[in-house]
Amino acid sequence: MRKPGHNTLLSIRSLVVEAFTGRAQRALLVDDVSLDLAPGEVIGLIGESGAGKSTLGLAALGYTRAGCRISSGQILFRNEDILQMPESRRQRLRGRHIAYIAQSAAAAFNPALTLDRQVCEVPVSTAMLDFQRARSQAAKLFEQLDLPQPRTFGGLYPHQVSGGQLQRAMAAMAMSAQPDILIFDEPTTALDVTTQVEVLAVFRKLIRIHRTAALYIAHDLAVVAQIAQRIMVLRHGRMVEFGTTQDVLQRPQHEYTKRLVAERTGCNRERVARVSTPLLSLKSVTASYREHPQVIRDIDLDVCRGDTVAIVGESGSGKSTLARVIVGMLPREAGSMRFAERELAPSFRQRTKEQLRSIQLVFQSPDTALNPHHTVFETIARTLKFYFNSPRSRIEDEVLALLRQIELPDECLHRKTSRLSGGQKQRVGIARALAAKPDLLICDEVTSALDQLVAEEILLLLQNIRTRHNIALLFISHDIGTVRRFADDVLVMRGGAVVDRGAARSIFTPPCHEYTGLLLASVPQKRAGWLDEALAARGARSGSPATASQQAGEVRQVLNNPCN
Repeated sequence: MRKPGHNTLLSIRSLVVEAFTGRAQRALLVDDVSLDLAPGEVIGLIGESGAGKSTLGLAALGYTRAGCRISSGQILFRNEDILQMPESRRQRLRGRHIAYIAQSAAAAFNPALTLDRQVCEVPVSTAMLDFQRARSQAAKLFEQLDLPQPRTFGGLYPHQVSGGQLQRAMAAMAMSAQPDILIFDEPTTALDVTTQVEVLAVFRKLIRIHRTAALYIAHDLAVVAQIAQRIMVLRHGRMVEFGTTQDVLQRPQHEYTKRLVAERTGCNRERVARVSTPLLSLKSVTASYREHPQVIRDIDLDVCRGDTVAIVGESGSGKSTLARVIVGMLPREAGSMRFAERELAPSFRQRTKEQLRSIQLVFQSPDTALNPHHTVFETIARTLKFYFNSPRSRIEDEVLALLRQIELPDECLHRKTSRLSGGQKQRVGIARALAAKPDLLICDEVTSALDQLVAEEILLLLQNIRTRHNIALLFISHDIGTVRRFADDVLVMRGGAVVDRGAARSIFTPPCHEYTGLLLASVPQKRAGWLDEALAARGARSGSPATASQQAGEVRQVLNNPCN
């Protein structure tokens, strides 16, 4: 542990955070963790779901979730203990000096307010800027974050932009008051690989310009390696390793860190014989939102029982929209859909109960998909009751069996979903869908909130379920490595249309489609300096330093297409 110096911005000392689990029982979420953060420094926090990463990040703001408390330790901001401040002073500190970028952008924005009203809130409420100047500053941030039409982007509502765009808008909201410290809580989790590269480049540029310090929470070690100078590895609330990025990547000491650094094992399987009739068949399907005509257009798709078909593409390419069309949340306006050799009505309201049961969707954002006031038991039990009318005497056993499948402890059974970590919420969403015993399971970024080891376990679980019950999987993901190992067939989408398709074993093999190659080239490598090398190559070619937006936009060209 580095000794704190006069330039230390944030110092956390022997921090302990507890959660009350009921019947006077307590669980340690953060157990005796210390760190020092200097101006302009980025410390990466790595660990599995429930390791205490987000709890530690929130504690840096002097905040804990409901049912938790900081029981001991110090949190010093510029040598002043945040925990000893009056609550009114802590509130003035948050947003202005220490800002938080949450994991779920969808849950962070008020759907009834335009983006610029929310992005400008902190500088206006703290009298830093009037609204007009704050809106002008927001437009500059939107441009730096590579958002479309930055001068008018702020006039949109949260539901009118893609998940990746909303995530970047949340970054703009955090940066609006030019804080001293940023807490990034999985800020690129929901982004496709090409957008992730661009956003990482912009984050690095802004941090360097403003000498903003940051705690960067992530489950992807390759991402953290591109932005952090030091990495802390957490497990079960305790620090198991802390060192420079280079040391952690090249000379890991703890066995858990060695597993994180090691290459992930493959989970490809031998493909079963394809049946002649697809379980799900889409022909020339087109759908629109009121303000955006033809968000997806002319989509053809066949999914056979026992197969996994993956859909990949950039944020806003139409992947999640296609999933909503299939389940009937967004009625198609043209084309046909057949399931089990029967025509599917456009809207879920017109479908039979058996059709509703047979097609289940696991949503990308568990924060908005789960009712925060319901317990885990209530969340999953409703599915069992609705589709099978199971008696209560059997429901608890069935729910517990599902929890064990997704490796959640039994004590989570009566815990409200709002008191779970992001990864735990995602697994509850999977269990709720599996409770319906579907024939087709649509997985919309189901591993995006999970660390790589837990994600691997979930993938193996889905593979076993698929094999055991011979169900079909439609797997939406921006993780190209996962898709290569896990899928049978792949559709590549861009701008609402399918631009490439084929078997997973061939579509990523040279020679391949130019855009497919771009996706491959944008996957971060698990070594420090990969992003810096890409940006340096851009500067060397131009002969002068590029702006943040230029760097972000040119990263795609800097990275050589491995398929050409």
